[in-house]
Amino acid sequence: MNYSDKFLSFRNKTIFEKLPRTQQQIIRDLAFHFSFTFQDFKQVSEALRDLTMWNDKETENAVTTFQNKFPERTRQAKKSFLADLDRRLNRLRASLKIYPEKTPQSSQLRKPPVRMKSQNIKKTFFGKCPVASEKTMCCQLYTLDAIERCPFGCSYCTIQTFYGRTIRFIKDLEKALKTIRLDPEKFYHIGTGQSSDSLAFGNTYGMLDALCAFAEEHPNVLLELKTKSGNTDYFVRGTFPKNIVVSWSLNTQKIISNEEHFTASLEERLQAAKAVSSNGVAVAFHFHPMIYYKGWDKDYPDIAERIMNDFSPENLRFISFGSLTLIKPVIRKLRELGIPSKILQMEMVKDPHGKLTYPDNIKVVMFKKLYHAFSPWHRKLFFYLCMEKRSIWEDAFGWSFADNGEFEKVFSQLY
Repeated sequence: MNYSDKFLSFRNKTIFEKLPRTQQQIIRDLAFHFSFTFQDFKQVSEALRDLTMWNDKETENAVTTFQNKFPERTRQAKKSFLADLDRRLNRLRASLKIYPEKTPQSSQLRKPPVRMKSQNIKKTFFGKCPVASEKTMCCQLYTLDAIERCPFGCSYCTIQTFYGRTIRFIKDLEKALKTIRLDPEKFYHIGTGQSSDSLAFGNTYGMLDALCAFAEEHPNVLLELKTKSGNTDYFVRGTFPKNIVVSWSLNTQKIISNEEHFTASLEERLQAAKAVSSNGVAVAFHFHPMIYYKGWDKDYPDIAERIMNDFSPENLRFISFGSLTLIKPVIRKLRELGIPSKILQMEMVKDPHGKLTYPDNIKVVMFKKLYHAFSPWHRKLFFYLCMEKRSIWEDAFGWSFADNGEFEKVFSQLY
């Protein structure tokens, strides 16, 4: 096989076809100049895509002017070029990413059209959290997938890789919920925000009516509705079971603007939480995922101060922290879209479940900083980490549970 045939076989198996024509030509020139292997071709294609998404023109230009620095067509020249590119990328990943002051503008950020439909159950919609294991401290959450697919466009989200464009609701959810068999002597923490946003669609198809009836029927359940929306019309009037908690996933406005597309702003989320809390419904907050960028160490504590000023710990159920984790399909999807995003500009290591995340030292610094910001509430409210190793709890919080059973027991005693 001559190299032209190899090149044709490479281009359809990588991100190459999604790149602008100018970058395709650069990679083609590089490939023929250095006789790239498939892995070389893939590495450089992904590097150019990432650099464009990160808006790092300096390193991108260094790639485009390769012949000035590596004119020889030798194996050693190729090795030197790839090593130079790798050093530049690693330097960027290890540095604090800097987000623009203005929200990125791109036609690719337009909200894609979606269809909504209700359908009969086709699979198990209730079960253990998919990442529950003894490898990390785990609250033993159960998940209830009343909806599949989310209307938002968070760059790091796994939901976008699991479902198509159709948003699917369980048909006759109230009837479906009656098929769930629970032990009346056991405590269950059940979350509905793992396969979609719990409040974005309001009471469509009577979903919230059915969930509230389920909570009322099972007083041994803490039913959590997790959201990034400001759609609280359902919960700001009337009375609701005391074992329902509405939780907001919070982030800094810089991250919301740049990475959590189409979601409610930080201000809208906090105002929504205040409205729900004022109606006597318990609320909670998740700082998940915390993102490491220039300014994080001020922006996250500022949110903590805002919460302590605007809320009473007696009206909150808990506050949790979690770090960014990525799976390979999400990374692939993000590169295919090519939207402005700095999420992939980070040092990546595998967590105990095989997902890609920050090194432990970065996690500890972030969790410790935010936990310290909530110091006045340490004895008034329950704080926990989501899906983190015991050693990270100990380094960030100064304490941990003996095992997941103790974690679940303490959680159940609170509610």
